[in-house]
Amino acid sequence: MTTYKESGVDIEAGEELVRRIRKPVRSTFDRKVLADIGLFGSFYRADFKGYKRPVLVSSVDGVGTKLKVAIEMNRLNTVGQDLVNHCVNDILACGATPLYFMDYYATGTMSVDAAEQVILGFVKACRENRCSLVGGETAELPGIYAERDFDIAGTIVGVVDEKKIVNGRSVKKGDVLIGLRSSGLHTNGYSLARRVLLTEFSLSDHFAELGCTIGESLLKIHRSYLDCVRPLLSDFSIKGMSHVTGGGIEGNTNRVVPKGLGLRIDWKSWDRPPIFKLIQKVGDVPEEDMRRTFNLGIGMILIVSPREIDGIIKTLWKMKERPVVMGEIRKL
Repeated sequence: MTTYKESGVDIEAGEELVRRIRKPVRSTFDRKVLADIGLFGSFYRADFKGYKRPVLVSSVDGVGTKLKVAIEMNRLNTVGQDLVNHCVNDILACGATPLYFMDYYATGTMSVDAAEQVILGFVKACRENRCSLVGGETAELPGIYAERDFDIAGTIVGVVDEKKIVNGRSVKKGDVLIGLRSSGLHTNGYSLARRVLLTEFSLSDHFAELGCTIGESLLKIHRSYLDCVRPLLSDFSIKGMSHVTGGGIEGNTNRVVPKGLGLRIDWKSWDRPPIFKLIQKVGDVPEEDMRRTFNLGIGMILIVSPREIDGIIKTLWKMKERPVVMGEIRKL
């Protein structure tokens, strides 16, 4: 006799996980969430008071091979935050405010403790971004994932008034790029970073210039820009925004620049965080690859009219941001 558990799938472990996370997940619910976790679908009341023509904005993403670092360090409570914040930033770049988030957690062998830590990261970030964690899926897939390996993906849904969508259509020559600083690699470039750094060093190696170990630097949480950008959207005319992920500063910002226009970036207008300098030095990585792979210290870019620069910069400094005037829009 062969059981499902002997085949590598532990239903009881999944049930224990649901029992553990039920209360934390409920803590993210707002009055628009109409059902508890465990049903076949999630219910969210479509109440959009204050929006004249509400438009739903959605995005889905993962955190890539940053998971390998988290698994090797046995520090799993931050990657869930990475994923939520990444997704929040994606729809924020369109002018949207997050409403709710859903996750997918797939693993080779279910470790309730590991899964709980990841999901508690989702919970923490959802609460910080004021969105509800309304549901998710946990899959145990022996034969696809190694025993300790897992992958996570997330979907976020937000809302923006149609007239306030930020899409770059009004961007013109002479508009200015304002960069908001990143907390580190965020969730992109880890395949290159791991190959370079972990060939020469270990995750536990401490570097004075980093102020921490390599592993701690690589696991710095992908920051959310919601709290600093939302006030700007209310008080200024932000023409375009880019969330700097895979493809780097130019690759992502060009997505919101109209045809016939391009970017003129002053790459010396900010100091790159030490982790990027270390990667480039140790791996002898070409500058072109650095620019295409990493955010290089700038995680979100705002495109604004020159006449609004002073007001935006002043507002950001009041929020303890250190914005960078890093370039402008040019004609090709």
